[in-house]
Amino acid sequence: MSKTITIDGVTRIEGHARITIDLDDKGQVSDAQFHVTQFRGFEKFVEGRPLTEMPSVMARICGICPVSHLMASAKACDDLLAVDIPPTAIKLRRVMNEAQMVQSHALSLFHLSSPDLLYGFDSDPTKRNIFGMIKTHPAFATDGVMLRKFGQEIIALLGGKKIHPAWVVPGGVSEALTAERRETILKGIPAAMAMANRAAEWLATVVDKFPEEEAVFSNFPTMFAGLVNPQGTLEHYDGAMRFCGSQANTVAEFADPRRYQDYIGEAVEKFSFLKFPYFKPTGYPAGIYRVGPLARVVLAERAGTPRADAELQAFRKKLGRAPTSSFHFHWARLIEIFYGIESIQALMNEPDILDTRVRARARPNRSEGVGISEAPRGTLIHHYKIDDNGQMRWANLIIATGHNNMAMNRGVKQVAERFVKGTKIEEGMLNRVEAVIRCFDPCLSCSTHAAGQMALDVQLRGPNGELLDEVRRD
Repeated sequence: MSKTITIDGVTRIEGHARITIDLDDKGQVSDAQFHVTQFRGFEKFVEGRPLTEMPSVMARICGICPVSHLMASAKACDDLLAVDIPPTAIKLRRVMNEAQMVQSHALSLFHLSSPDLLYGFDSDPTKRNIFGMIKTHPAFATDGVMLRKFGQEIIALLGGKKIHPAWVVPGGVSEALTAERRETILKGIPAAMAMANRAAEWLATVVDKFPEEEAVFSNFPTMFAGLVNPQGTLEHYDGAMRFCGSQANTVAEFADPRRYQDYIGEAVEKFSFLKFPYFKPTGYPAGIYRVGPLARVVLAERAGTPRADAELQAFRKKLGRAPTSSFHFHWARLIEIFYGIESIQALMNEPDILDTRVRARARPNRSEGVGISEAPRGTLIHHYKIDDNGQMRWANLIIATGHNNMAMNRGVKQVAERFVKGTKIEEGMLNRVEAVIRCFDPCLSCSTHAAGQMALDVQLRGPNGELLDEVRRD
């Protein structure tokens, strides 16, 4: 008697999605799918807009990571202008991008994923959330809030506001950094480092507590992809894009962003609005790869800053150069939090960081431009075509979460096969299916986000429609 379990919606992620799990007549998982139920229309409704508006418009794609879209969009527009960006403008863009990394990773690690690690995957869901953490682990919850605030305040100091700043523009940035704002940013560094160090101490105590989850949370060999630089350190803003194998061996690399279509194909499936990018030389679906913090720490020879390098060394001593389990996205995020804080400090101490030459101005000199940068969740690609008047006539976006779509779907099935049994719905069983998605920290939203815990109604029905079991969260 075959059955289908539906999780609608998936909790503690950014956006709206559901998961379906098909069981055969023996109660064994036969299939599982991750459905993104939101429709993104930005590629169409930007048509006809002037290219100068694109970074500001594209920032509205997301209320959690607007800076990431600012960066990729501005880089695509830089390409259309065919100008050299002032060096100080590049450094300031990097500062804002690292602030975005810190605040977004803090949200994911402290507030979305840590409840599972603090209380266990089978714990009471009414306590396994941010509100429960505030009661039982107030210092830890406060660190998460304050570390996110550190990143957001830097974004506001540079861009004028925390959400959807319009400061990153084609050709550079719209305003130079002042000495006063520079000092304010630097004053926040010690506290941010202290909070990250406390998080590292805590995470070291939980890494070994969940061997079953580590074994099945999207644990399979795939390629990894992301930006790399000549120094071999973590790269979040610029550089070549590299694909490496499951042993960190380089498979392909390209420096010209316009070549992304030589390597990345985009498949679509009827069950999801999220596209399925794949490594084109291998084909679909064999060309599965992962992006994001885990991929970036695999690609990098070293982090490039002292505390992040120490954390990366501990990571590799414990897990090896290229761990295959997506459970370790959490630790990789912490490494990047260290890197982000240290990079901001180093950039603030650059001798030309207060230079007022921060924008190159030009008319469009190309009809097509591509911008690639790293978002917290992975590589982000903006591809634009304009007419002779500089107005948008076509856009294609490959969102960071999209690159991980195949790995998320395969991970859902892997977890379901291990933990979903029979006709009885268990809370811990369903939570683990959701938790594998949270490892990737997917950002599915288009400007709007769920606040708190979304309603959940899971029904287990027989082939004739009879209700076998039900779990409801209001």
